[in-house]
Amino acid sequence: MKKVITFIAIFCMIILLHAENPWKLRLHCPEEKIDLRLDLYEESIEVPGLEAFGPMNGYLDGNIYGVWYVVGFNIKDDKHATVTIANDLGSEDQKLTLTQTSDSTYQLKFLGYNAVKRAQGKKLVKIPSEMKMIKSSL
Repeated sequence: MKKVITFIAIFCMIILLHAENPWKLRLHCPEEKIDLRLDLYEESIEVPGLEAFGPMNGYLDGNIYGVWYVVGFNIKDDKHATVTIANDLGSEDQKLTLTQTSDSTYQLKFLGYNAVKRAQGKKLVKIPSEMKMIKSSL
């Protein structure tokens, strides 16, 4: 009987260790060269350039002006979440939704006015309000 209980306990621990947290992920948009790194379960991600503030829930960077870090979020379910990001100066914030469309694909959509921009020539221009993001390995 002890062997059966021990086996069940070990089996359950293995399952829990391999269970994936759907909102701990790294996403990439190849067309726009933009990355989104998230851990909506704990503040575990060092944000480039903002290391002095300690770990946070994630950030958006890549082919954009500055780094935008996660300041709030709402997990609706395993396939839908709303995230609020702020620029590295803290002067602007932006709300976005993430929707999982397949095992490895997510749709990112900025809500309201799109404040996230990129430098193009000598101007700052808005990035697209919707992007297809592909899951990449952590």
